[in-house]
Amino acid sequence: MIEFNDISKSYRIARRGSGFGNAVRSLFLREYDTIHALNHISFTINDGEMVGYIGPNGAGKSSTIKILSGILSPDSGSCLVNGRVPWKERKEHVRQIGVVFGQRSQLWWDIPVIDSFELLQSIYAIPVSKYRDRLDELTQLLHLEDLLKTPTRQLSLGQRMRCEIAASLLHDPKLLFMDEPTIGLDAVSKIAVRDFIKKMNEEHKTTVILTTHDMQDIEAITNRVILIGKGQKLMDGTLEDLRLAAKSLDPEGENSETDIDHIIAGLYARLNIM
Repeated sequence: MIEFNDISKSYRIARRGSGFGNAVRSLFLREYDTIHALNHISFTINDGEMVGYIGPNGAGKSSTIKILSGILSPDSGSCLVNGRVPWKERKEHVRQIGVVFGQRSQLWWDIPVIDSFELLQSIYAIPVSKYRDRLDELTQLLHLEDLLKTPTRQLSLGQRMRCEIAASLLHDPKLLFMDEPTIGLDAVSKIAVRDFIKKMNEEHKTTVILTTHDMQDIEAITNRVILIGKGQKLMDGTLEDLRLAAKSLDPEGENSETDIDHIIAGLYARLNIM
C-alpha cells in the first residue's frame, strides 16, 4: 500500500540573462526562482490497483515518482510504501519496486540484452532458479526469444521497451512505476505492452502507477485516475468522473467531445493548468 500524505517539494533554479556580462555577473550574484513542484499532495493507493497519474508537463508527476522511488526526499509531509519510508530505507525499498522510464534505459548499450539481465540478477541477488523461471515467463509473454542475444543499441524502440519492461520485472516487484512506457511506439507495440501490463496485474496482483500523455494507455490499462496540475491534486477518481468533471465545467455543452484526449485537454484549459 502507498500512503502519500501532505507532500510538498520545491526546487531553486538559477536564472540569468544572455550575454557575457550577465554570465560574469552571475559568478558573484546569482538570482534564483523557486519552483513548487508539489504542493501538499495526498493520496492512497491499495495493493493491486492500476492508477493513471496524469497532468501536463511540469505538473509534478516525475517528482512524485522520484519520491515514491526513494530518489528524492520531500520538503515536508510523509510517505510510506509497503510500510517503508522510500528515501530512508532505500535498499530494502528498491527490492520491492520496478521502474520503467520511456526515455531512459537500464540496459547496457553495447552488450547483449541477456548480459544486462544477468547483471540485474546479481544486483538484486535473485536466486538462480527463481531468475530462470522469471526470465522464461517474461521471455514468453513479451516475445523476447530473438532479442536476448542482440546488443541493446541494435534494437528498435519497441523491442527495447519490451526488454526494459522485462528488466524492471526480473526481481518480481510488488509495485511497478511506468513513466511514458509507450512513447514513440507503433500501434502494434503499444497494444502488446498494454496487454502485458494488464496480464501481470491479473496474475501477480502487481500494483501499477502509470504516468503518460497517451490517454489511450489510461483507458486501456487503468481503473483510476489522479489528475494534478501546477503541483496540486485536482481530481482523483475514475475516467467517468473525469468526464463528469469536464461536463460540470462546460454546463452549456459547448464541448461535446467524448474522446478522452479532448476531455483532458478541455480540463487543462478550463482549470488554467497548461
